[in-house]
Amino acid sequence: MNKIFPFLNWLPLAKKSWKDDLIAGITGTIIVIPQAVAFAMIAGMPPIYGFYTAMLTPVIAAIFGSSYHLVSGPTTTSSIVLYAIVSKYVHADTEIEAFVSLAILLSFMAGVMKLFMGIARMGKLVNFVSNSVIIGFSAGAGVLIAFKQLKHIFGIKVPQGSTFYHIIEYIIVHIKETNWYAFGVAAATLAIALIIRKIKKVSRLYMLVAMVLGSLFAVWLSKYTGTIETVGEIPSNLPPFRMPAFNFENMQSLTTGALILATLGLVEAAAISRSIALHTHQRLNTNQEFVSQGISNVVSSFFSCYTSSGSFTRSSINYQSGAKTPMSAIFSAIGLMLVVLLFAKYAAFLPKPAMGGIILLVGYNLIDFEHIKQIIKSSRRELIVFGATFLGTLFLDLEQALIIGIFISFFFYMERTSKPNIASLALNKEGRLINNIRDADALECSNLKIVRIDGSLYFGSIEKIADFFNSGYEQNKIQHVLIVADGINFIDLGAAEWFTNEVIKWQKNRGGIYITDLKLISQDVLRKGGFIDKMGEDIFYKNKKTAIYEIHKKIDTPCKVKAFKECHNSILND
Repeated sequence: MNKIFPFLNWLPLAKKSWKDDLIAGITGTIIVIPQAVAFAMIAGMPPIYGFYTAMLTPVIAAIFGSSYHLVSGPTTTSSIVLYAIVSKYVHADTEIEAFVSLAILLSFMAGVMKLFMGIARMGKLVNFVSNSVIIGFSAGAGVLIAFKQLKHIFGIKVPQGSTFYHIIEYIIVHIKETNWYAFGVAAATLAIALIIRKIKKVSRLYMLVAMVLGSLFAVWLSKYTGTIETVGEIPSNLPPFRMPAFNFENMQSLTTGALILATLGLVEAAAISRSIALHTHQRLNTNQEFVSQGISNVVSSFFSCYTSSGSFTRSSINYQSGAKTPMSAIFSAIGLMLVVLLFAKYAAFLPKPAMGGIILLVGYNLIDFEHIKQIIKSSRRELIVFGATFLGTLFLDLEQALIIGIFISFFFYMERTSKPNIASLALNKEGRLINNIRDADALECSNLKIVRIDGSLYFGSIEKIADFFNSGYEQNKIQHVLIVADGINFIDLGAAEWFTNEVIKWQKNRGGIYITDLKLISQDVLRKGGFIDKMGEDIFYKNKKTAIYEIHKKIDTPCKVKAFKECHNSILND
């Protein structure tokens, strides 16, 4: 039952942490109000649909998800991608009903695909995304989130959908148009948040208190100026039940778009939950996260909600506000429902500059300076992965940045695994086999070359291993080679076929290739594929001592360098 209903795992914890979750939930409620409006507009949808999505999807995702801090709902990425897909078929400005109908159908289809990926346990694919990608994406998103609040902080009307560098350019050009009242509200809210965060007894309330005091300051300033922008009118409706408009032709047209939307949504949710887990050390179940995102999208599409995913801003605020369990996301959704039903008239006066000041701090907190320093000091490759993802997040679409980071990370992974370490072993004075480069006095038998391979044998590593055998041993006329294979984790079909041919070739033209200490899992393909029958069972040994003893029985030339006691018992000493 705990696997089917993950909330059974954290519900007992919520009994103790509900106060922390409630505070985080209230903070999330305040933050999501302007976001719901903004994201709906980005998606080409009426503002009410942003509220519907922000009310329902966080609850479902919290119940079925594995992350304790991920908050789902409308996001920038999902909204932009949805608009790009649906606008190919319907224009939002002239055919709003048809646009909304297709958008909800697309959301349903994307949810089904997410659910299928989760059930098919495809979440493991996310494990190939390195932490450097997550840190770079998180830092880039933090900078983006912060800079996108500058229009509210300075009170300058930056064009909708402006990129990172266009925002900077536009604000520099129009800096004379700064609304100093709005700037004062944002600066005061930010200063209050920073001060309260340093006071231990009330530090967990810093965002909530700063929002309240910043809003009161804005109300006071409004007596002298009417230029401080607020959230504006909020509709007082709950999500109505409505079946998506299922149409085969429309579904056929939207299939590719739904797959793109589903994939990007899952990568985004996984990236966000992993970036927070770096700090909380929570063990995540990515497959369960896929399932939760799928269920939330499918169910919510029957209640007039459009596509959702994990939100970087709200998840970060949720964590930084002291949330302990997913109950905070449920509290936030319930709070939004109450605001819409009971306090919509008052919530409409929330100042956007105050929210901008808080979100600016949230964006800064997303930049993990400690891990970035480690990356810079420890690995040039990881620095390239981090840098590419970070810059891609700033100057490209979020999904393109993630794809670039993942591709470069995977390329470096393949490069490392395609070059397994191959060490020649020699016998030292203590009678132990060690890497011969560590001890110049260690002896190698002149008739038996012993090597250790550290790395897996698969299609990517065959070339290096083949070059090692062909170039090195052809020149030295080595007849017998013993491979110490305890460092080989697996052997794929291509490597098994190459290795079998190499063994047979040596058996015909030279002495032989032998293996010792091969793991059972590495023997699996060799045995099931019939390769062991072709090579012969007698080339496999359980340990090095037995292998060296048995191989020396097959040697018919003198051991010029006598490393082992078996060398002294060779036939040439008789």
